[in-house]
Amino acid sequence: MRYDDSPPSPESASSVSPDRRWFTRRSGLAVGAAVLAPTLLAGWVLVQVTNGAGADDARPPRIVMPAATPSLTPASTPTPTATAPEAKGPLAGKTVVIDPGHNTGNFQHTSEIDQKVDIGTTRKECDTTGTTTNAGYKEAEFTLDVSRRLRTVLEAKGLKVVLTHEADRAWGPCINERARIGNEAAADAVVSVHADGVSSGNRGYHVILPAKVKGGAADTAKIVGPSRDLGEKIGSNFARTTGSAPANYLGSGTGLVVRDDLGGLNLSTRPKVFIECGNMRDAKDAALLTSPEWRQKAAQGIADGIVGFLGG
Repeated sequence: MRYDDSPPSPESASSVSPDRRWFTRRSGLAVGAAVLAPTLLAGWVLVQVTNGAGADDARPPRIVMPAATPSLTPASTPTPTATAPEAKGPLAGKTVVIDPGHNTGNFQHTSEIDQKVDIGTTRKECDTTGTTTNAGYKEAEFTLDVSRRLRTVLEAKGLKVVLTHEADRAWGPCINERARIGNEAAADAVVSVHADGVSSGNRGYHVILPAKVKGGAADTAKIVGPSRDLGEKIGSNFARTTGSAPANYLGSGTGLVVRDDLGGLNLSTRPKVFIECGNMRDAKDAALLTSPEWRQKAAQGIADGIVGFLGG
């Protein structure tokens, strides 16, 4: 059965009378229409073309395809967009702010990051470059990678996660701005991710807790207790997941250190800690810090500590 504008072949034209050809073609169309109706029939137009001299000279009907032919296949069902699970129980509605220490661009903007900012008890540089391994792997690269992995783990728990930056700016942010981001987000927990840069042979992680300070914009009285709880939970989970030991060069083997000279802690009004995940200047620690597999473990350990602190 033909459904185009091609004329009949010479053989069929010589052996079948015009009336017969008309009847045959029209009958065939009727059968086809009955089979394909109503979907297909709605998309076709029958046009009988004559030369005006009489019925004997009428040519077979011609099928004209409309500009838009309806599809014979059903419309595909849109694929649902994956969404993060909704947090339940004690994690519902919680926000976590992750602060990737330093910025790779700081190395090219030393004059900007050297400007002093008020941290409550004193004035201190806006930021620093951070350290590197002996092979040149930057602390800022490490902290951003771990922070992104950490965000993925926490969002899978249904938590809202905010990063203070994603190397999407030329330098910074300054330490006072980092603290402000956590405060304005009304974060239930804030963690600043770092790696240390001391002499070789010094190994292990440590968690830095805020001291009780008051001066200018700094007043940590309300966060000292919950910050210690957060730090202890992160430290124990980090050790278990990564296999790392507490630092052998400070903290008396506890993996916990209290400081009053860090603007990111002094200016925070939300429970907050720093974690130094290892020493980039020690070859054994550097081998861990430069391993993607180990960085995933580090992110998981920190996340487990945060979730534990939030009651999850």
